[in-house]
Amino acid sequence: MARYTMSVRTEMAPEDAFAYLSDLSNFDEWDPGISRAEQVEGAGPGEGAIYELDASGTTFRYVVEQFDPPRSITARARSTILSSVDTVTVEPDEEGPGSIVTYDADLTLNGILRIGDPILKLAFDRVGDRSAAGLTEKLDGRRIR
Repeated sequence: MARYTMSVRTEMAPEDAFAYLSDLSNFDEWDPGISRAEQVEGAGPGEGAIYELDASGTTFRYVVEQFDPPRSITARARSTILSSVDTVTVEPDEEGPGSIVTYDADLTLNGILRIGDPILKLAFDRVGDRSAAGLTEKLDGRRIR
């Protein structure tokens, strides 16, 4: 399993940060690894909404499994090769008027391919760093973890 976690302190109000990040169709605006992000089922963000995200030639179909505004969202995707669980948590910033946004992504190779998880972890760290930089910039924030 490859896991990438990062947190950003932003001046954005928790409700606004959650509204933006809970709509997975926005992911291509800040994650350079996503070439297309589109909601294909559901009427806006919420539990059961389905999004298709294209990354490195693979389409991931994310299903929102947990939706708790304005606090957290968890979405799961599975392709023939990989499974991904992404969780976004938004908390009020105790040091100011904004919020702390934490993005946590778990990526696992499926089946017998799991033997390659240590190699996946190395690659995922580089991809995660680019995504973290994009998210930090989009939220006009500062990375704290």
